[in-house]
Amino acid sequence: MTTTHESPAESAVPAAEPTSAEPAPGATPPPRPLAVRAAAELVGTALLVAVVVGSGIQATELTNDVGLQLLANSLATVFGLGILILLLGPVSGAHFNPAVTLAEWWSARRGGAGVTLREAAVYVPAQIAGAIAGAVLADAMFGEPLVKWSTHDRSAGNLLLGEIVATAGLILLIFGLARTDRLRFAPVAVASYIGAAYWFTSSTSFANPAVTIGRAFSDTFAGIAPGSVAGFIAMQIVGAAVGLALVALIFMPGRAAEES
Repeated sequence: MTTTHESPAESAVPAAEPTSAEPAPGATPPPRPLAVRAAAELVGTALLVAVVVGSGIQATELTNDVGLQLLANSLATVFGLGILILLLGPVSGAHFNPAVTLAEWWSARRGGAGVTLREAAVYVPAQIAGAIAGAVLADAMFGEPLVKWSTHDRSAGNLLLGEIVATAGLILLIFGLARTDRLRFAPVAVASYIGAAYWFTSSTSFANPAVTIGRAFSDTFAGIAPGSVAGFIAMQIVGAAVGLALVALIFMPGRAAEES
């Protein structure tokens, strides 16, 4: 869910003279091939959905208290998401989310840093395929039908408003960190925000079109009825646009210099 493709040097030990095939210590590594980055997005999104759906199934098997079920589900998501961003961020940027990918493409369309339209066109299908695979995997691990459409209706207007708020906040956080050169905090910051948004938004913060699609494939605690998917995705797109507008307003380049 981050937007960086760079990885800091991890060793303070002096290295031998670099060869032409190996970057100098501390240098920005060359970008991975697009196929590798797409694979990272697919695997990362699959594992994220497996965490969300699997922890939801586990929680309902352990307790009938809905509050405890949500607590277990949210905690597992926080830890799982943070680890996945930390692990795969240096490879693909760890978007795991078409809303983040498309927001980054939109921000970079005038030559700035970020994914190109071609890269976005590869990332998004990989994320969706990964989300579906993750839901099927979670169902398989807990002996559920591999594909069983969710019956959990989430079409109420207040839930759709919750998705706008959740997605706008996520985009504001990620791109705000990028604008202030603090993306190194993304694993903790993004995971913490999603964990909080589980509780303060009425929709329990899907904030992710791919995850929304994947969760429709599991008729469990974390599922969403197929009839509710389109509304959620539409509101997530609206939320992403609102988030980008807030980023432009609050973190406009040169604003600090103009006001000083």
